[in-house]
Amino acid sequence: MVIKRDLYLNTLIRHQHNKMIKVITGIRRCGKSYLLFNLFYNHLIESGVKDDHIIKIALDDRQNKKYRNPDVLCDYVHSCIKDREMYYILLDEVQYVSEFEDVLNSFLHIENTDTYVTGSNAKFLSKDIITEFRGRGDQIHIFPLSFSEFMSVYDGNVIDGWNEYINFGGLPKILEFSSNNDKAKYLKEIFSETYFKDIKERNNIRGDAEVEELLDILSSSIGSLTNPKKLSDTFKSVKQISIHPDTIKNYLDYFVDSFLITQAKRYDIKGKKYINTPSKYYFTDIGLRNARLNFRQEEETHILENIVFNELLIRGMNVDVGFVEHYAPNEKGNNVLKKSEVDFVCNLIDKRYYIQVALSLPSKEKIEQEQKSLLRISDSFKKIIIVKDLPRSHYNEDGIYLMNLFDFLLNPDSLNF
Repeated sequence: MVIKRDLYLNTLIRHQHNKMIKVITGIRRCGKSYLLFNLFYNHLIESGVKDDHIIKIALDDRQNKKYRNPDVLCDYVHSCIKDREMYYILLDEVQYVSEFEDVLNSFLHIENTDTYVTGSNAKFLSKDIITEFRGRGDQIHIFPLSFSEFMSVYDGNVIDGWNEYINFGGLPKILEFSSNNDKAKYLKEIFSETYFKDIKERNNIRGDAEVEELLDILSSSIGSLTNPKKLSDTFKSVKQISIHPDTIKNYLDYFVDSFLITQAKRYDIKGKKYINTPSKYYFTDIGLRNARLNFRQEEETHILENIVFNELLIRGMNVDVGFVEHYAPNEKGNNVLKKSEVDFVCNLIDKRYYIQVALSLPSKEKIEQEQKSLLRISDSFKKIIIVKDLPRSHYNEDGIYLMNLFDFLLNPDSLNF
């Protein structure tokens, strides 16, 4: 099965020969190795690059164990270079090489080489990669399969594909299983044996219970505003466990650094400023989130919001959760300051989009409820409500664009209407 991942492949192609180390990052099992060793390798061959000018090593392969020695690897790469033509160095799971930072930096001194690496253990799956290569690393971050990528190889209609996707997510391996039980088993096993283990090892966490409980709470409350203090209170009231907010903040940072979850900060739209707390947290892959809860909490509304959030990130946007302050009468008739939530405030260079997400808009009252906060925004940027159960995408009489969910997800240019 060939899964086209043109967004990332084209990024690699654009970044060729830029005198930097191309570092492909992303959550484990999201397709980094496939992108480098299959899609990009095939592109090089089809572009006329000779096979002996592609130095390709899978460092997690036992047969290549000797290349985990930094000096052996350096000597081997140098021995492969026979002429002045361009050579491409493709290294998968480079964290197996001790002192790999120095090794990769040394390749930059070879004028006719272009280096691409992936890595996915606890050391490599972090924001540290930005500083590891002293400003000469070019990070290309990839996600699990988007819904459009998933549907490009899914054998079925859009609705069946959607139901599959919201349950089991977009890790490419999922497409190899025919049984739902096998898919669930795979996701639960890699969560505990891969992701959770990586987080523990990287951050020297000794006990499991508190971290696992926090993951359960976050999994149960995706898209809910929270902060370390609120989570600490939840531990006390629900779990009868006392955890300092600073400890919880550290755990949250570990989850974000490992790319397991993503933090969306809160933004005051009228005040044009960030509010430090609270924030929302979304899972990078919804299948992993569901597996964490043993597929018990599959409420489509919150899952829909999570998937839209991820899609916006995939499209390269900076995504915040917004609010608009306004005065409204309270129960006593006095005007008081209130906040109206906006699901997502999305920025991409000079473009901005205000987006609400809804499962359906069954009545005029529901439409008014969803668009109320959007209508309180006075600027001229696009205001959109993405709706799953919507016959067609269209502007309504208030100037809000109602967009069908599948029009949004299946067309990468859908916001440029």
